[in-house]
Amino acid sequence: MVEFEYQDKIFKTEIIRKNNKNTYIRVKDDKVIVTTNYLVSNKQIEKLIYDNQKSIIRMIKNYEQKNANSKIFKLFGKEYDIIYGNLFSKVEVSDNKIFACDEKKLARYLKKYIEQIFKERLLYNYNLFEEKIPYPDLRIRKMKTRWGVCNTKRHIVTLNLELSRYEICYLDYVIIHELSHLIYPNHQKEFWMLVGKYCKNYKVLRKNLRN
Repeated sequence: MVEFEYQDKIFKTEIIRKNNKNTYIRVKDDKVIVTTNYLVSNKQIEKLIYDNQKSIIRMIKNYEQKNANSKIFKLFGKEYDIIYGNLFSKVEVSDNKIFACDEKKLARYLKKYIEQIFKERLLYNYNLFEEKIPYPDLRIRKMKTRWGVCNTKRHIVTLNLELSRYEICYLDYVIIHELSHLIYPNHQKEFWMLVGKYCKNYKVLRKNLRN
């Protein structure tokens, strides 16, 4: 069957036969898909493809451009398609899509949004504590080996930026973990009892983060 090459990429042709009257050509999943009736022969399909080569190349080009402008992004456990385009004057979030004119504006938007969520969750979890603890300063940065760090002397909680990719419950667990260090600097039995007091399923969340 006919194959198409576009920018060093091969698009194979796949035939799907149904009881439909007409024949349709579309590009999907890096393939040229021809949907046609059971009675249409392979020779007829090959002729149809040959006669519509220019149109199919245009379809492939549009398909590749669409994929190039779309990226999958995870934000607090939800997947979004990021779509870039000059028509978007500001960053907009709609259902499972994020629209932005370029990466710089999106990065600024996300930085501000993530900081806001982290601050809100820190305040929320701090208010859960019946024990008297100082309200810590918050730092957010990428860390390779830790999800959070608590400086017990300077009262600073540092959270891994990568937590913004996970569901809020994971962020809450790490915050409770670090706030508990303001009472118990080490991981003794009493420390884990305190963590469990405010995060009942911490063992599951901890295990998932380790994996």
